[in-house]
Amino acid sequence: MNALMDENTYDVVVVGGGAAGLSAALVLGRSRRRTLVVDAGEPRNAPSAHMQGYLSRDGMSPAEFLAAGRRELLAYGVEVRTGEVTGAVPDGDGFALTLADGTAPTARRLVVATGLVDELPEIDGLPGRWGRDVLHCPYCHGWEVRDRAFGVVAHPAMPAHQALMVSHWSPDVTLFLNGAELAGQDARLLAAAGVRTVEGAVEGIAVEDDRLTGVRLAGGRTVGCEVLFAAGTRLLPRDGLLRRLGAERYETPFGSFVKVDETGRTSVPGVWAAGNVTGPNEQVVNAAATGYRAAVTINGELLMSDLTARADSLADD
Repeated sequence: MNALMDENTYDVVVVGGGAAGLSAALVLGRSRRRTLVVDAGEPRNAPSAHMQGYLSRDGMSPAEFLAAGRRELLAYGVEVRTGEVTGAVPDGDGFALTLADGTAPTARRLVVATGLVDELPEIDGLPGRWGRDVLHCPYCHGWEVRDRAFGVVAHPAMPAHQALMVSHWSPDVTLFLNGAELAGQDARLLAAAGVRTVEGAVEGIAVEDDRLTGVRLAGGRTVGCEVLFAAGTRLLPRDGLLRRLGAERYETPFGSFVKVDETGRTSVPGVWAAGNVTGPNEQVVNAAATGYRAAVTINGELLMSDLTARADSLADD
Protein backbone atom coordinates (compact mmCIF):
# COMPACT_ATOMS: atom_id res chain seq x y z
CA MET A 1 0.00 0.00 0.00
CA ASN A 2 1.53 3.36 -0.99
CA ALA A 3 1.73 6.49 1.17
CA LEU A 4 -1.19 8.16 -0.57
CA MET A 5 -3.37 5.11 0.07
CA ASP A 6 -2.29 5.09 3.73
CA GLU A 7 -3.28 8.73 4.14
CA ASN A 8 -6.77 8.04 2.82
CA THR A 9 -7.44 4.85 4.76
CA TYR A 10 -9.29 5.00 8.07
CA ASP A 11 -10.53 2.55 10.62
CA VAL A 12 -13.80 4.48 10.81
CA VAL A 13 -15.38 7.33 8.87
CA VAL A 14 -18.10 9.18 10.76
CA VAL A 15 -20.57 10.95 8.48
CA GLY A 16 -22.05 13.89 10.38
CA GLY A 17 -20.52 16.10 13.05
CA GLY A 18 -23.36 16.73 15.49
CA ALA A 19 -23.59 15.36 19.02
CA ALA A 20 -23.88 11.73 17.88
CA GLY A 21 -21.07 11.89 15.34
CA LEU A 22 -18.64 13.80 17.55
CA SER A 23 -19.33 11.50 20.48
CA ALA A 24 -18.60 8.45 18.35
CA ALA A 25 -15.43 10.05 17.02
CA LEU A 26 -14.23 10.97 20.52
CA VAL A 27 -14.55 7.39 21.78
CA LEU A 28 -12.95 6.01 18.63
CA GLY A 29 -10.06 8.45 18.86
CA ARG A 30 -9.49 7.52 22.48
CA SER A 31 -9.54 3.88 21.34
CA ARG A 32 -6.60 4.65 19.04
CA ARG A 33 -8.69 4.24 15.90
CA ARG A 34 -7.78 6.33 12.87
CA THR A 35 -11.00 8.28 12.47
CA LEU A 36 -12.32 10.83 10.00
CA VAL A 37 -15.41 12.97 10.61
CA VAL A 38 -17.05 14.47 7.51
CA ASP A 39 -19.57 17.14 8.46
CA ALA A 40 -21.84 19.19 6.19
CA GLY A 41 -22.39 21.77 8.97
CA GLU A 42 -26.22 21.67 9.07
CA PRO A 43 -27.22 20.82 12.67
CA ARG A 44 -30.94 20.48 13.37
CA ASN A 45 -30.78 22.73 16.45
CA ALA A 46 -28.90 25.59 14.78
CA PRO A 47 -31.86 28.03 15.13
CA SER A 48 -31.92 27.56 18.92
CA ALA A 49 -29.97 29.99 21.08
CA HIS A 50 -29.46 27.38 23.79
CA MET A 51 -29.65 23.64 24.34
CA GLN A 52 -31.04 22.27 27.57
CA GLY A 53 -31.07 19.08 29.60
CA TYR A 54 -27.44 18.05 28.97
CA LEU A 55 -25.84 17.61 32.38
CA SER A 56 -22.99 20.15 32.87
CA ARG A 57 -23.83 21.80 29.51
CA ASP A 58 -27.35 23.06 30.27
CA GLY A 59 -27.87 26.42 28.55
CA MET A 60 -24.84 26.19 26.26
CA SER A 61 -25.38 27.34 22.69
CA PRO A 62 -25.41 24.54 20.10
CA ALA A 63 -22.59 26.20 18.16
CA GLU A 64 -20.39 26.46 21.26
CA PHE A 65 -21.11 22.83 22.13
CA LEU A 66 -20.06 21.58 18.70
CA ALA A 67 -16.94 23.76 18.68
CA ALA A 68 -15.91 22.39 22.08
CA GLY A 69 -16.45 18.85 20.81
CA ARG A 70 -14.27 19.43 17.77
CA ARG A 71 -11.49 20.84 19.97
CA GLU A 72 -11.58 17.74 22.15
CA LEU A 73 -11.14 15.48 19.11
CA LEU A 74 -7.84 17.12 18.20
CA ALA A 75 -6.11 15.64 21.25
CA TYR A 76 -6.77 12.15 19.91
CA GLY A 77 -5.75 12.66 16.31
CA VAL A 78 -9.28 12.60 14.89
CA GLU A 79 -9.51 14.41 11.56
CA VAL A 80 -12.54 16.62 10.90
CA ARG A 81 -13.42 17.84 7.40
CA THR A 82 -16.21 20.13 6.30
CA GLY A 83 -17.91 18.46 3.38
CA GLU A 84 -20.32 15.80 2.21
CA VAL A 85 -20.03 12.09 1.57
CA THR A 86 -21.69 11.61 -1.80
CA GLY A 87 -21.15 7.89 -2.21
CA ALA A 88 -20.20 4.72 -0.37
CA VAL A 89 -19.83 1.20 -1.77
CA PRO A 90 -18.67 -1.99 -0.08
CA ASP A 91 -15.00 -2.65 -0.79
CA GLY A 92 -13.59 -5.88 0.63
CA ASP A 93 -13.98 -5.75 4.40
CA GLY A 94 -14.80 -2.04 4.32
CA PHE A 95 -16.08 0.79 2.17
CA ALA A 96 -14.84 3.04 -0.60
CA LEU A 97 -16.20 6.53 -0.16
CA THR A 98 -16.57 9.52 -2.44
CA LEU A 99 -16.61 13.06 -1.04
CA ALA A 100 -17.99 16.14 -2.74
CA ASP A 101 -14.48 17.62 -2.90
CA GLY A 102 -13.32 14.69 -5.06
CA THR A 103 -11.34 12.84 -2.40
CA ALA A 104 -11.91 9.12 -1.98
CA PRO A 105 -11.12 7.78 1.49
CA THR A 106 -11.68 4.18 2.50
CA ALA A 107 -12.95 2.95 5.86
CA ARG A 108 -13.28 -0.38 7.59
CA ARG A 109 -16.48 0.78 9.25
CA LEU A 110 -19.00 3.61 8.84
CA VAL A 111 -21.02 5.61 11.37
CA VAL A 112 -23.82 7.65 9.78
CA ALA A 113 -24.96 10.46 12.08
CA THR A 114 -26.43 12.93 9.61
CA GLY A 115 -29.52 13.95 11.61
CA LEU A 116 -32.83 15.07 10.19
CA VAL A 117 -34.77 18.06 8.88
CA ASP A 118 -38.07 19.26 10.34
CA GLU A 119 -40.66 19.77 7.59
CA LEU A 120 -42.62 22.61 9.15
CA PRO A 121 -46.36 23.19 8.80
CA GLU A 122 -47.28 25.53 5.95
CA ILE A 123 -48.14 28.50 8.15
CA ASP A 124 -47.25 32.02 7.10
CA GLY A 125 -44.44 33.50 9.20
CA LEU A 126 -43.75 30.33 11.16
CA PRO A 127 -40.29 29.38 9.77
CA GLY A 128 -38.81 32.74 10.77
CA ARG A 129 -39.77 32.21 14.41
CA TRP A 130 -38.60 28.57 14.58
CA GLY A 131 -36.38 28.01 17.60
CA ARG A 132 -37.35 31.38 19.11
CA ASP A 133 -41.01 31.49 20.17
CA VAL A 134 -42.17 28.76 17.79
CA LEU A 135 -40.94 25.57 19.43
CA HIS A 136 -41.31 21.81 19.15
CA CYS A 137 -40.06 20.17 22.37
CA PRO A 138 -41.11 20.99 25.94
CA TYR A 139 -38.11 19.13 27.32
CA CYS A 140 -35.85 21.37 25.26
CA HIS A 141 -37.65 24.68 25.86
CA GLY A 142 -40.51 24.24 28.34
CA TRP A 143 -38.75 25.62 31.43
CA GLU A 144 -37.70 28.81 29.64
CA VAL A 145 -41.29 29.62 28.56
CA ARG A 146 -43.13 28.18 31.56
CA ASP A 147 -46.47 29.73 32.58
CA ARG A 148 -46.83 31.78 29.39
CA ALA A 149 -49.82 31.52 27.08
CA PHE A 150 -49.14 28.51 24.85
CA GLY A 151 -50.62 27.72 21.47
CA VAL A 152 -50.21 24.28 19.90
CA VAL A 153 -50.78 23.38 16.25
CA ALA A 154 -52.28 19.89 16.13
CA HIS A 155 -50.21 17.27 14.33
CA PRO A 156 -52.35 15.28 11.87
CA ALA A 157 -51.17 11.91 13.21
CA MET A 158 -51.34 12.71 16.95
CA PRO A 159 -53.52 15.82 17.31
CA ALA A 160 -53.78 15.96 21.12
CA HIS A 161 -50.41 14.63 22.21
CA GLN A 162 -48.30 17.78 22.17
CA ALA A 163 -50.98 19.93 23.81
CA LEU A 164 -51.34 17.39 26.61
CA MET A 165 -47.57 17.31 27.13
CA VAL A 166 -47.02 21.06 27.27
CA SER A 167 -49.95 21.54 29.67
CA HIS A 168 -47.51 20.43 32.37
CA TRP A 169 -45.47 23.61 31.78
CA SER A 170 -48.36 26.09 31.57
CA PRO A 171 -51.99 26.19 32.68
CA ASP A 172 -52.85 28.36 29.66
CA VAL A 173 -52.86 26.15 26.55
CA THR A 174 -54.88 26.49 23.34
CA LEU A 175 -54.90 23.69 20.78
CA PHE A 176 -55.46 24.81 17.18
CA LEU A 177 -56.98 21.80 15.43
CA ASN A 178 -56.08 23.04 11.95
CA GLY A 179 -58.30 20.42 10.33
CA ALA A 180 -57.35 17.54 12.65
CA GLU A 181 -60.07 15.43 14.27
CA LEU A 182 -60.05 14.41 17.93
CA ALA A 183 -60.92 10.94 19.21
CA GLY A 184 -63.22 10.73 22.21
CA GLN A 185 -60.43 9.86 24.66
CA ASP A 186 -58.34 12.79 23.37
CA ALA A 187 -61.20 15.20 24.05
CA ARG A 188 -61.60 13.84 27.59
CA LEU A 189 -57.89 14.20 28.36
CA LEU A 190 -57.72 17.71 26.90
CA ALA A 191 -60.67 18.74 29.09
CA ALA A 192 -58.97 17.22 32.13
CA ALA A 193 -55.82 19.20 31.33
CA GLY A 194 -57.75 22.43 30.88
CA VAL A 195 -56.70 22.76 27.24
CA ARG A 196 -58.97 24.86 25.03
CA THR A 197 -59.55 23.81 21.43
CA VAL A 198 -60.04 26.11 18.44
CA GLU A 199 -61.52 24.95 15.14
CA GLY A 200 -60.48 26.25 11.75
CA ALA A 201 -57.44 26.33 9.54
CA VAL A 202 -54.33 28.12 10.77
CA GLU A 203 -53.08 30.60 8.16
CA GLY A 204 -50.33 32.51 9.91
CA ILE A 205 -48.87 33.93 13.08
CA ALA A 206 -49.09 37.46 14.45
CA VAL A 207 -45.92 39.25 15.53
CA GLU A 208 -45.49 42.65 17.19
CA ASP A 209 -42.18 44.22 18.20
CA ASP A 210 -40.40 41.00 17.27
CA ARG A 211 -42.60 38.96 19.64
CA LEU A 212 -45.18 36.33 18.83
CA THR A 213 -48.60 37.61 19.88
CA GLY A 214 -51.06 35.16 18.34
CA VAL A 215 -52.23 32.73 15.70
CA ARG A 216 -54.18 33.96 12.66
CA LEU A 217 -57.01 31.73 11.44
CA ALA A 218 -58.70 31.52 8.07
CA GLY A 219 -61.25 34.30 7.94
CA GLY A 220 -59.02 36.77 9.77
CA ARG A 221 -59.62 35.92 13.42
CA THR A 222 -56.50 36.04 15.62
CA VAL A 223 -56.23 34.07 18.87
CA GLY A 224 -53.62 35.34 21.28
CA CYS A 225 -50.64 33.35 22.56
CA GLU A 226 -47.03 34.07 23.49
CA VAL A 227 -45.46 30.76 22.50
CA LEU A 228 -46.45 28.33 19.75
CA PHE A 229 -45.57 24.63 19.75
CA ALA A 230 -45.63 23.06 16.31
CA ALA A 231 -44.10 19.68 15.60
CA GLY A 232 -42.83 19.10 12.11
CA THR A 233 -45.51 17.75 9.79
CA ARG A 234 -42.89 15.23 8.75
CA LEU A 235 -39.38 14.57 10.01
CA LEU A 236 -37.03 13.93 7.12
CA PRO A 237 -33.88 12.01 8.06
CA ARG A 238 -30.79 12.88 6.05
CA ASP A 239 -30.39 9.23 5.17
CA GLY A 240 -29.65 9.20 1.47
CA LEU A 241 -26.36 7.38 2.07
CA LEU A 242 -28.10 4.71 4.15
CA ARG A 243 -30.82 4.29 1.54
CA ARG A 244 -28.26 3.80 -1.22
CA LEU A 245 -26.50 1.17 0.90
CA GLY A 246 -29.83 -0.66 1.25
CA ALA A 247 -30.37 -0.30 5.01
CA GLU A 248 -33.70 -1.64 6.31
CA ARG A 249 -36.26 0.86 7.58
CA TYR A 250 -39.25 1.18 9.90
CA GLU A 251 -42.28 3.46 9.88
CA THR A 252 -43.37 6.00 12.52
CA PRO A 253 -46.24 8.54 12.59
CA PHE A 254 -43.61 11.13 11.64
CA GLY A 255 -41.95 9.32 8.77
CA SER A 256 -39.63 6.47 7.82
CA PHE A 257 -36.32 5.82 9.61
CA VAL A 258 -33.43 3.38 9.36
CA LYS A 259 -33.74 0.33 11.60
CA VAL A 260 -30.90 -0.22 14.10
CA ASP A 261 -30.21 -2.52 17.03
CA GLU A 262 -29.38 -1.31 20.55
CA THR A 263 -25.81 -0.46 19.50
CA GLY A 264 -26.81 1.42 16.33
CA ARG A 265 -25.90 -1.41 13.98
CA THR A 266 -27.90 -1.28 10.73
CA SER A 267 -28.84 -4.20 8.49
CA VAL A 268 -25.82 -3.36 6.30
CA PRO A 269 -22.69 -5.15 7.56
CA GLY A 270 -20.14 -2.63 8.81
CA VAL A 271 -22.54 0.33 8.99
CA TRP A 272 -23.86 1.95 12.16
CA ALA A 273 -26.30 4.86 12.47
CA ALA A 274 -26.61 7.20 15.45
CA GLY A 275 -28.66 10.18 16.56
CA ASN A 276 -31.74 11.63 14.89
CA VAL A 277 -31.14 9.85 11.59
CA THR A 278 -32.48 6.77 13.42
CA GLY A 279 -35.62 8.30 14.97
CA PRO A 280 -37.44 11.48 15.97
CA ASN A 281 -36.86 11.55 19.73
CA GLU A 282 -33.10 11.85 20.23
CA GLN A 283 -32.36 15.03 22.18
CA VAL A 284 -28.70 16.10 22.26
CA VAL A 285 -27.75 14.05 25.31
CA ASN A 286 -29.45 10.95 23.90
CA ALA A 287 -27.82 11.42 20.51
CA ALA A 288 -24.40 11.63 22.13
CA ALA A 289 -25.09 8.38 23.97
CA THR A 290 -25.99 6.57 20.73
CA GLY A 291 -22.69 7.67 19.21
CA TYR A 292 -20.80 6.42 22.26
CA ARG A 293 -22.48 2.99 22.11
CA ALA A 294 -21.79 2.63 18.40
CA ALA A 295 -18.11 3.51 18.86
CA VAL A 296 -17.58 1.03 21.69
CA THR A 297 -19.17 -1.75 19.65
CA ILE A 298 -17.15 -0.91 16.53
CA ASN A 299 -13.84 -0.81 18.39
CA GLY A 300 -14.55 -4.16 20.01
CA GLU A 301 -15.52 -5.71 16.67
CA LEU A 302 -12.38 -4.40 14.92
CA LEU A 303 -10.18 -5.59 17.77
CA MET A 304 -11.60 -9.12 17.73
CA SER A 305 -11.40 -9.26 13.94
CA ASP A 306 -7.73 -8.27 13.98
CA LEU A 307 -6.86 -10.68 16.79
CA THR A 308 -8.64 -13.53 15.04
CA ALA A 309 -6.74 -12.83 11.82
CA ARG A 310 -3.46 -12.71 13.76
CA ALA A 311 -4.23 -15.96 15.56
CA ASP A 312 -5.06 -17.65 12.26
CA SER A 313 -1.81 -16.40 10.77
CA LEU A 314 0.21 -17.70 13.69
CA ALA A 315 -1.52 -21.06 13.41
CA ASP A 316 -0.62 -21.25 9.72
CA ASP A 317 3.03 -20.59 10.54
